[in-house]
Amino acid sequence: MPSIRRGTGWIFLGIALLLHLFTVYAFWHQPDRLAAFTVLPIWVWGGIGLMASVMAFYFLRAPLPLAMTTVWALTLLAGMDEARVLAHFGKQAPQPGVPATHLGEPVVRVLTLNCAGMRFGDPANDIAAWKPDVVLLQDIHPHQLRRFADILYGGKGNFRAHFTRDGGIGVVTRWKIHREIGNPAMRGQQVTVELPCGRQIELVNVYLAPAVTNLRLWRRDAWREHRINRVIHHTEAATMLQLLEQTTRFPNTPVILGGDFNAPATDPVHRRLASHFNNTFTAAGTGWGNTFQRRFPILRIDHVYATRHFTPVRCAVAVTRQSDHRMVVTDLIFP
Repeated sequence: MPSIRRGTGWIFLGIALLLHLFTVYAFWHQPDRLAAFTVLPIWVWGGIGLMASVMAFYFLRAPLPLAMTTVWALTLLAGMDEARVLAHFGKQAPQPGVPATHLGEPVVRVLTLNCAGMRFGDPANDIAAWKPDVVLLQDIHPHQLRRFADILYGGKGNFRAHFTRDGGIGVVTRWKIHREIGNPAMRGQQVTVELPCGRQIELVNVYLAPAVTNLRLWRRDAWREHRINRVIHHTEAATMLQLLEQTTRFPNTPVILGGDFNAPATDPVHRRLASHFNNTFTAAGTGWGNTFQRRFPILRIDHVYATRHFTPVRCAVAVTRQSDHRMVVTDLIFP
């Protein structure tokens, strides 16, 4: 019996160690062939690894399983997207109503929401409560945008709609829309808005291809579907950046880019933006940042990015019962 007990303990310890090595490799290098593994949060695999470490300690009663538990805990602390807000302890979150100034500076408030085809109701009033300057909407019927503009800005707002293969998207803003760049093949839209002071900002509304939900990881086709989906996301993101470069002086142009990326915050598609954009939640977010699914949000797939012309000062996720996504609200200084 002692030998069986020790053998079982070593098996659990081996599982914890091998899973740790595989998880670190997969999330650090993010190879496309392992997209099915990394589409789940790292804490899912960390939970399994911690459980295996605890079981190893139960059977072995030795220091090595405790060391493995510590390694897993540190890995999760460093690798969990949800843990990044710990660095923002004490930061102020955006509040409903007219956005407060930051250190005397006025802010630009941006809100993004996937409206889920309005299947859960109309989120216009929930959005209006935040008094945003710019609203990026995905999975919405274009004919509904005028009503959004009327509710948000008392009939004085502006909007532009764009059709994608999987539903309409739209930009609604209190400012004048100077131009719209059309590209029927692009899963997103790009508009130029002019502030009252005469300065212009480029807005890019993102709605990448729907995520793959096949989690039957014991089947080869699940791994293939996730790999193909990631390649599609990379292609779509590259197309949007290429259009920015062709139609503006990017990266010298102020750009706010946001929407539904249908990819977790650790996905490589976000690394493509890192050289020119700040993720506003990563820079200034507070609270639980995951946006999907609304009732039990385990993934942060809705994002707001801004070029270095802006300084993110406040960002948080807000709940609306009128969608299966949560809203991202961010305040930016545009000096």
